[in-house]
Amino acid sequence: MVYVPLRIFSSFTMLEGAIEPKAIAALARKLGFPAAGLADRNGLYAAMAFSDACLKEGVQPIVGTFLGVARPEGLGPKGEIDWVALYAQDAAGYDNLCKLVSAAHLARPIDEAPHVSMDRLAAHSEGLIALSAGAEGAVARLFAEGQPDKARDYARRLGSAFGGRFYVELSRRGDAIEEAAEEALIALAYDEDWPLVATNPAQYDTPEFHAAHDTMLCIAGSTYVENSDRKTSSPEAWLKPAAMVEELFADLPEAIDNSGVIAQRCAFAAPKRKPILPRLSDDEDEALRREAHAGLERRLEGKSEEEKQPYRDRLDYELDIITRMGFSGYFLIVADFIQWAKDNDIPVGPGRGSGAGSAVAWALLITDLDPIELKLLFERFLNPERVSMPDFDIDFCETHRDKVIAYVQEKYGRDKVAQIITFGRLKARAVLKDTGRVLQMSYGHVDRLAKLVPNHPTDPWDLKRALNGVSELAKEVAEEADVKRLFDLATKLEGLPRHSSTHAAGVVIGDRPLDQLVPLYRDPRSDMPVTQFDMKHVEQAGLVKFDFLGLKTLSVLKEGQRLLKKRGIELDYASLPWDDEAVYKLMQRGDTVGVFQLESEGMRRTLAAVRPTNFGDIIALVSLYRPGPMDNIPLFGDRKNGRAEIAYPHPMLEEVLKETYGIFVYQEQVMQAAQVLAGYSLGEADLLRRAMGKKVQAEMDKQRTRFVEGAAKNGIDAAKANELFDTIDKFAGYGFNKSHAAAYALVAYHTAYLKAHYPAEFYAASMSYDMHQTDKLALFTEDARRSGIEMLGPDINAARADFDVQDGKVRYALGALKGVGEKAMELLVAEREANGPFESLENFADRIDPRLLNRRQLEGLAAAGSFDALNDNRAQVHAGAETILRHAQQAAGERESGQGGLFGGAECEDIAAIRLPDAHWTLAERMSAEREAFGFYFSAHPVDAQRHLLAAHRVKQFGELGAMPAAAEGARTQTMMAGLVEEARWRTSQRGRRYMMATLSDASGQFTAMAFDDAACEAVEEAAKSGECGLITAELDRKPGEEEPRVTIKHFKPLSELAETQRLKLDIRLVDAAHLPAIAATLEHGGRGSVRIHAPVDATRDAVLLIGRDFILDADVADRLTRILGEDAVELGADAPARPTLAYSAAG
Repeated sequence: MVYVPLRIFSSFTMLEGAIEPKAIAALARKLGFPAAGLADRNGLYAAMAFSDACLKEGVQPIVGTFLGVARPEGLGPKGEIDWVALYAQDAAGYDNLCKLVSAAHLARPIDEAPHVSMDRLAAHSEGLIALSAGAEGAVARLFAEGQPDKARDYARRLGSAFGGRFYVELSRRGDAIEEAAEEALIALAYDEDWPLVATNPAQYDTPEFHAAHDTMLCIAGSTYVENSDRKTSSPEAWLKPAAMVEELFADLPEAIDNSGVIAQRCAFAAPKRKPILPRLSDDEDEALRREAHAGLERRLEGKSEEEKQPYRDRLDYELDIITRMGFSGYFLIVADFIQWAKDNDIPVGPGRGSGAGSAVAWALLITDLDPIELKLLFERFLNPERVSMPDFDIDFCETHRDKVIAYVQEKYGRDKVAQIITFGRLKARAVLKDTGRVLQMSYGHVDRLAKLVPNHPTDPWDLKRALNGVSELAKEVAEEADVKRLFDLATKLEGLPRHSSTHAAGVVIGDRPLDQLVPLYRDPRSDMPVTQFDMKHVEQAGLVKFDFLGLKTLSVLKEGQRLLKKRGIELDYASLPWDDEAVYKLMQRGDTVGVFQLESEGMRRTLAAVRPTNFGDIIALVSLYRPGPMDNIPLFGDRKNGRAEIAYPHPMLEEVLKETYGIFVYQEQVMQAAQVLAGYSLGEADLLRRAMGKKVQAEMDKQRTRFVEGAAKNGIDAAKANELFDTIDKFAGYGFNKSHAAAYALVAYHTAYLKAHYPAEFYAASMSYDMHQTDKLALFTEDARRSGIEMLGPDINAARADFDVQDGKVRYALGALKGVGEKAMELLVAEREANGPFESLENFADRIDPRLLNRRQLEGLAAAGSFDALNDNRAQVHAGAETILRHAQQAAGERESGQGGLFGGAECEDIAAIRLPDAHWTLAERMSAEREAFGFYFSAHPVDAQRHLLAAHRVKQFGELGAMPAAAEGARTQTMMAGLVEEARWRTSQRGRRYMMATLSDASGQFTAMAFDDAACEAVEEAAKSGECGLITAELDRKPGEEEPRVTIKHFKPLSELAETQRLKLDIRLVDAAHLPAIAATLEHGGRGSVRIHAPVDATRDAVLLIGRDFILDADVADRLTRILGEDAVELGADAPARPTLAYSAAG
């Protein structure tokens, strides 16, 4: 009998196996194997994919697992376990495989490796064939350790559990354990009359993959290839042809034969099932009809009978299809958990995906969009001519999504609800970095190489494409041996699974314990079980996916309502009119930072150019703003605003395309066009849409014939019909789902309404839900100030742990400061609210619990200005953090009698006053500390420190550029700018040209700029590393309708260098001679700055005295003098030509 490979580790034994399931099947067929056995470690992750692939290749799948089993003597000193290989003979065996694998993950302490006990293994042995697992099994290990009696006892336990289905496994791969044990294993098999079976555990496909596999093991073990004391790859662990293995076992032909016997006994593939759901009613069809009709009547209250009839007709039409297709239960389940969420004040989105086109869903409150008013199509969601499961994607408030899932667990049973697995793979940049690390290459070198690989989200490049498309990469690979080795290894590993995690939203609900249907595993970050099958294969196994998505915007909208309620304002989003003028003006300005779906820079420019005036425009823009369709945005805007004539591909399409000004935007329009032009039913038209999307030629030819014949019945000749078919086909490829766009447009509208009418609440709510996203907090801060909303700094006596609105201003959250801890701030605020404001630093220290605040937290609070109301010398409080803590600890000791407040307790009046060190910060130091605390510059910007220099160069802020006139067509404008380089990234264009994309900021906000000139790129990159500000010669390119120009850096000069070459002058207006000693103490010689004192001679004249040209001048000196002399008494600027030592000028 021919040899059959039984012990194959697929790539889903992650970072150990390296053969994808499809590749196993293809290679088995190529090598002539009649069957192949999958035995992934503690998993059936690939069982369904492997079964499918084998059946397509004409190879019999053998579904198994390599299962961890507790050692007879318990876990080893390092948690070691033994292994057994198991294969399903039949349905009962597969059921037991699922139970055992699930138990290995779920029924063991979380700090132990997945495994089962021998008792559990024996209890679930029916229908399974067991192999002793060669060198990794207990029998061989115990023999090799010189414990033959224990080895025989263990083997007899396996033999007893599995009866005639236990095999003694031999694998002649040069393993020391098995070589030491082989003679004893063979003798044992003969003594006990157990069959021997030959295996060659395979982890990769061919010998050429060995070095890459060894590298993979290093990645898995966080070791280096050059290390000698590590797990190494066996050069024998590849999928060998039958002849090689048969030659290895020429002395034991029965061991070869038995591999074939096992294949014959295990002719069972992972089973596929029809959808399985729990039942909520004995008659689900009737229950659905009853609830849908009742819900519709509630929705239609206030409408006339004539207005209601189209809705009733649509509802009955949909119910007939839903019940005929057997999906009533699905609708009832979704409606149930959504109703529970709404009853428990958990915000639910208006819909997502094509489900928003269902009148039944609208009646059941699953969605909140009127599908008839918005002309949404049910057939896009559920096609009566193509049976497939409906799929509602449900958005819940991000902070309470888990409560809805917990409700589902309680209702249906915790063992019947699970999340769905996803797999992270070794992508191009990541695999280069992983491989470079284990090869011990320079991090900087590998990181630079990785960044040369284009990383376009919509068009990801793999390593092979990068080598062909990026000349610099190809050159290094050709010239440097270590780089060639890096790419050779990384290219082989690219795309393989690296780790598992859980699907962001997917949850399955069964009518029975899920381990009876699929294998499960445990995600250490969740207390819910997770399916080992991914989304595609879990559905093939009969489970139905429900998407519970967390949408942050819903949380923001809810928080906005809460903040408004404090002012006595009740905001009901559901009752908002769709024609609010303020909302559309906000959008027309492009003032949509933070507005759902409309906040990107490009979308803001689009809004300003298109100028939406109705809800349909928002739906269209949400649909068009994607690669491909966005090419139509200029035409859409021109037609909408009367700059271009509206034209239709055919007069019959006017009604279909009217709302989008004659342009195909939605998938639904493709369907309606086929219906109007060629007499398709909407179900047929959905099949046409799908065919056009897939571009299968045979199906397209069939559809073209159908379309032309149908069009002929409407008087359209064949030539025109073919032209229309091609036109529709062109747009079908990137048409968007209107139901989905409409649902998201509604959330966008609600967010825009909150921003337009209640901006302070909008910013506070938005920032509270981006508490730890520093870049978002900086963006919101800039945007709020630009909108005229004052941002108040954090204050221990006024701020809350989250963002708040106080007198129409936004108060910065204590909990948003870096490193202070949200929970600690909640306790601090609770103490303040219970026992009153903190009266002094001593009072603060007396009342805090020193166990909950440490030195770093106090320093962060001080640097952010949180103690300014108690002591406005931030440097002093920052330097005294340790002193404040010691005081707090002493006070805590005095409170041992138990007089405690919520946070720390009552004040201890006999503790000595806090003596803080004498410390002062320059402006630059203060800003640096503030940036460390906030994560961005909150009250000032580093560029401000050189404002005297910038004024001399007529520097424009980025925020001013929008007001500059646009250059003539094809021309560009040059200007001078200044900015802090926050980030610089090398990019590669589609043509392979490298350029720099930089993120910069000035006092007006953040902006992006590009640099192509080599010298400019190097200067910007160096400034990004050093955190340097620079003077920029910029070229501006602004297209008509765009508010902000695109910035290209032509020249970049660090401001520190500019300061060294630019002479400065300081003008001081002296009103009181008593200030002269303080002025003299502040000024220092040794620089290149000139100082002039303006002293009043009489009411109309000043005397101007040049007191020297060798002073050290900067913004810090000017600020110190300003504090002494007053705001208008000091002016620092670029030096002018020399003047006489004594002169007179007009006062003022």
